[in-house]
Amino acid sequence: MSEDHRHVQEFFGARAADWDRKFPEDGPAFATAVAQCGLRPGDRVLDAGCGTGRALGALRAAVGPAGTVLGVDLTPQMLAAAQRAGRAAEGALVLADVARLPVRDEALDAVFASGLIAHLPDPAANLRELSRVVRPGGRLALFHPIGRAALAARQGRELTPQDLRAEHNLGPLLAAAGWDLTSYADEDHRFLALAARRS
Repeated sequence: MSEDHRHVQEFFGARAADWDRKFPEDGPAFATAVAQCGLRPGDRVLDAGCGTGRALGALRAAVGPAGTVLGVDLTPQMLAAAQRAGRAAEGALVLADVARLPVRDEALDAVFASGLIAHLPDPAANLRELSRVVRPGGRLALFHPIGRAALAARQGRELTPQDLRAEHNLGPLLAAAGWDLTSYADEDHRFLALAARRS
C-alpha cells in the first residue's frame, strides 16, 4: 500500500464513526446532485469513494430496483459506518481502491464521486481508471456539498489557481483521461462537475 493510501485510510478511518453526525445537513445536496446526473431506471452506477454511503439512497432511487448500485471505498471504517447506517440495503459495499477497480471494462453507465478528486494520488491515471469502467457516453459526476471557496475557508486555507477542481485545471485533466466536461458549477452550497465518457 502506498503512503498516499495509508494517509487516506488513517485520516478517514479516525473520523468514520462521527462522519455523518459532523455533516448532518448534506443529505439534500447529495439528492440534488444525483438528480442532475441523468441516471435512468436500470442504470448501473458506481459511488467511487463512497465513504459512509450518503449518496447510496439517492442513487438507488434514481436507478430503481432493476438498477445496480456499487459503493467502493478504501477505508474499512467508512464502509463499516455505512453498514451500521443501513446503507448496504441501497447498494453493494466493496472495499477497494478506485485506482484499481474490481469492475470489467465499460460495465457501468455512470460514476458518482463525492469529495474524491482531492484525495486521488494520481488524478490523471485515476480518472482514466474511472473512464475504463464506464461505457462510451456514460457519465461522471464530481461532487462536493459545498463549493471550493467555502471548503477552503472551512479548512483554513487559501484557494489557489492550482486547485485541481478549478474549471481551467479540471477540464483538461478530464479530457486527458477520456472525459468531456459538460457542466460545471462551483457555488457556496455545492460543487458539481459533470462529464461524459468519450467514445
